[in-house]
Amino acid sequence: MAAADRRPARRRAATKTGSSYPGKLRIIGGRWRGRRLSVPEAEGLRPTPDRVRETLFNWLQPYIAGATCLDLFAGTGALCLEALSRGAGQVVMVEKDAHVIECLRQHVATLQARNADVVQADAVDFLRHTPQPFDIVFLDPPFKSDLIARCAELVETNGWIKRGGLVYVEAPSQVDVLPLPATWELIRSKKAGQVGYHLAQKTG
Repeated sequence: MAAADRRPARRRAATKTGSSYPGKLRIIGGRWRGRRLSVPEAEGLRPTPDRVRETLFNWLQPYIAGATCLDLFAGTGALCLEALSRGAGQVVMVEKDAHVIECLRQHVATLQARNADVVQADAVDFLRHTPQPFDIVFLDPPFKSDLIARCAELVETNGWIKRGGLVYVEAPSQVDVLPLPATWELIRSKKAGQVGYHLAQKTG
């Protein structure tokens, strides 16, 4: 995203991990394992750290094959591209920054990922459109915002997540209670530095 803290995991400043701007996104598993893709020099932009992605996709391993995935704050596309590499059936990456969108489209072309759609839109506006229910939704908005609550409500009430579907959420590590719908059950949670990362399942 365009703002420096729009992507807390993928774009947060180096203070989060103690590392410098990476310049490359590395796919860590699946058919594109080891492929490296250029990351644009947008302010604060960076992929989700490998260790977090590895843990997340260990959680998702029983569900990922053939899954439809939606990333509402796509940034570098790290999560959806990793999902495709590991066997997801279809992904939609939503991003509003025009420069980052162009990079996402280049990634899709480089990987010849025919089952990937890139949409330039604001996440909240996107969720107000006619829904397509997904198996997995990635929700990683700016830390200093109310977008977890707003997007989670829209995902639930507008029908963007299937019953039994999974929602991955990133939030500041000091957040003890996530603002999630009552029909979502939190099934996994971990922390890495300033980031808490969580997996919820729609049970109702």
